[in-house]
Amino acid sequence: MNEKSNKEQMTVALYARVSRHDKEQTPENQLLKLRRFAAHREWQIFEEFIDIASGGKASRPGLDRMMKLARGHRFDAVLIVRIDRIGRSVRNLHNLLDELKRANVGLICSDQEIDTSSPAGKLLYTILGAVSELELELIRERTMDGLARARAEGKTLGRPRFDISDSDILRLRAEGLSLKQIAEKIGMSHQGVKKRLRKVRVTKRVEN
Repeated sequence: MNEKSNKEQMTVALYARVSRHDKEQTPENQLLKLRRFAAHREWQIFEEFIDIASGGKASRPGLDRMMKLARGHRFDAVLIVRIDRIGRSVRNLHNLLDELKRANVGLICSDQEIDTSSPAGKLLYTILGAVSELELELIRERTMDGLARARAEGKTLGRPRFDISDSDILRLRAEGLSLKQIAEKIGMSHQGVKKRLRKVRVTKRVEN
């Protein structure tokens, strides 16, 4: 983020998020604090963005729209109360910071003294990158360990296969069974039966 003095009136986007399940919280509490923080520094507020959603979701309407405007450098920084308001996953948070960095937009937390344009903020970005890689590697290792354990226990991996033939499905259909009844009878999903029947009919038209 380009260094700007208060006289140059830095432009900031305010972002507030509360969990959908937390009925006692309201975005307005965060926004009031952010407005005061910006006013004290004589920063211009570009727009306020709000999400009522879990922080674990990488995609949120308010966040997505804000990031789209950030790519066009419509403001100098994103202002939030705490880092967990914008992201809960280290990987997700690092990706967001990386995208803001490429757009030359900073991230500032009013309650945690985090500013990605400061030396301490740049250090945080570096640490998050390293932790993000570690988190990804741990997930990869847990997945591989789980697959190896499943194989050792003789479990079949991948999607289940259905040995029932297309002619059997056609016969059941000819007997007057609905797609749902066929699906229950052969242990296949309703959509699976529908796709098999569609495939057979297309094949027959081609052959004829």
